Amino acid sequence: METDHAFPGRRIAAVSMILGPLLLLTGTLLRSRFDFFFPDQLKAMSEHPALMTAAYTCFLAGNVVLWPAIVALATKIGRTRPALAAWGGLFVLFGLFERTFHAGIDQAALSLAERRGAGFAESVVSESYQDLHLFSFLSFTIMFGWYVLAFAAYRAKVLGIAGSIGLATMGLLPLGVLKGTEIVSIIGTAGLCLALVPAGVRALLESPKPSRRTVLFAAIAVPVLGGLAFASALG
Repeated sequence: METDHAFPGRRIAAVSMILGPLLLLTGTLLRSRFDFFFPDQLKAMSEHPALMTAAYTCFLAGNVVLWPAIVALATKIGRTRPALAAWGGLFVLFGLFERTFHAGIDQAALSLAERRGAGFAESVVSESYQDLHLFSFLSFTIMFGWYVLAFAAYRAKVLGIAGSIGLATMGLLPLGVLKGTEIVSIIGTAGLCLALVPAGVRALLESPKPSRRTVLFAAIAVPVLGGLAFASALG
């Protein structure tokens, strides 16, 4: 039987709109006390490992959790502005992929700082900072994608002027490996919260009540997935 279901689903997209921006803002604020450039980020990791691990983990989690919100937003824009939706949605998703790639490098460098000292980690990062890789050629999407998607959302009347501006401020976030927090980082992640969190709350409240079968399936699936996650962490 055919339905009007759109992947990834209304509830998942709504939760993504709420959690993704809040996690990004949390990670940004947690590392805001330390200087922006990578030597100071590595030094902070060696001196405050729990705090920096929490900061980078929250930012990475928000980056990953955000993709359903972007897919849902682009789908809604695409009903009236399909070309803009395609360009904006794809660019933002590519940018999220690239930030996730950067997060892997961040993790390796921060682990080096914790285990071998900030000086050793700094020498490794500085020597390899300009190495070319696939995402070197897609760095423009990290910033430019948000401007296109914000313009598309405004033109399609999916977000108002305030929400569209808030979405566009994400383009202010610095890009690259081991980037800390600047004032524009806080503006960008707070703007994303302004743009998406209220929309996510509304979508969640307006979603139909889940069926008993759906609730039962979730009650079984959650502990199973938790067990798989634990097993994955064992190596």
